Amino acid sequence: MAYKHVGICLQGSRYYKAKHNEALHLTVMLYHCPAEPPNAWYEKVFPKITRLSQLYKNVDLIDGRLVNVKDDSVVIDERVESRMRTFKSFVRVFLGCPSVQRSIQKNVVASLGGSKSAPLICFDKPSEREPLVVNSLTKVSNYLKVSAQQRKSVRLTICPQVTQHRIWTGALEEILNGLKLEIDLLNDQCPSQGTKMGRQIVSTCLKFLADTDTSNDLDSMSWMKLNSAKVVDSPVSSKWEEALEMVNDLIKCLDSEKGLLHHVSKLEAMREGLSQIKDVLVDKHIGYKEIRHQESLVHKKLSKTLGHSSQCLFTLLLYYLYGQVRDIEVDVCGNIYASGEKRFTLCMGRILTSGEEKMVWRGVKQLDRALGLFKFIWETASMEGALDLQGHLWCVGAEERSLTYRGNSFFLCNISL
Repeated sequence: MAYKHVGICLQGSRYYKAKHNEALHLTVMLYHCPAEPPNAWYEKVFPKITRLSQLYKNVDLIDGRLVNVKDDSVVIDERVESRMRTFKSFVRVFLGCPSVQRSIQKNVVASLGGSKSAPLICFDKPSEREPLVVNSLTKVSNYLKVSAQQRKSVRLTICPQVTQHRIWTGALEEILNGLKLEIDLLNDQCPSQGTKMGRQIVSTCLKFLADTDTSNDLDSMSWMKLNSAKVVDSPVSSKWEEALEMVNDLIKCLDSEKGLLHHVSKLEAMREGLSQIKDVLVDKHIGYKEIRHQESLVHKKLSKTLGHSSQCLFTLLLYYLYGQVRDIEVDVCGNIYASGEKRFTLCMGRILTSGEEKMVWRGVKQLDRALGLFKFIWETASMEGALDLQGHLWCVGAEERSLTYRGNSFFLCNISL
């Protein structure tokens, strides 16, 4: 079968449509294999993995979104995304290949200082090579085997932290700014009635949020402000209910735009919080004490009403930890392995199309965010024992090496027969 480059290196455009000169008929079903495939399967599929990695060497699939690593542009093409997912599906099975398993074992031995008493095998079971989209606290807690009582403790601990007024407004602004950017780019390429209307609503929402920001009001000392009742011709006070109505309209406008589904899902998550605070005032013209009282109400209402399984709570947690709200996607879910007395190691993995430095470090940082989130919940739940973090990255033709990032170990491994 012949393979042709499909024009990934398009210059000067954030959004990209691929040229389809030839069909690339590769599907997981075509090369479906049992949980433990014979050596002949590895020999048959390895050339396919190699060709796909060469074909898409500049593309990375990060948190459900294709990115051209050369210029950080977003790639919108369903066929390219399908082939990338096929590539990663092939590699997940290929990680069971004896040669790859030996490489993983060598790295784990090295990370444990050569200790022979600790388990040396990870990613050896098919269930440990499945993808994982980290999109809820429940999913993290299930993975870590956090008990019901511990989940209650986690919620009670993190709610007061992540529902602070600045975190709440910051997360909303992050979602809206990301949405505005992608709507603008879509309107440049292929505008629709939904995106045109959505652009107007997003701008109005951002203006509404700007009106909630009192931190940069340089016109007067905020503590000297009079209450609205003492101000002549004071504008009518707004409520968060206005933002709730705008978000509802925005979701309706964009629910058919496939490229914006992630943003819509986050708007739906934040809608839960908005419905809880819809009666709270939003007005920079009221007195300082009243402003702080309204901000405190936002904090109290959200902290009280958002449960452990709340998508809104999880979105706020992501923003609190990383300043972003996009769900984290892990290529290889791994497991927690006993690595000593009351000591455990959490291993997860990323699959890359090239071993170039920029690609590798993007993968490291992506894994670090996922691993860090799991450790945060582990420690917040007061799980027994210390949890170490370890990331593995795989790529065809990679020069094997170890890296350290924020005190954690990462291993770049070669995929070979």
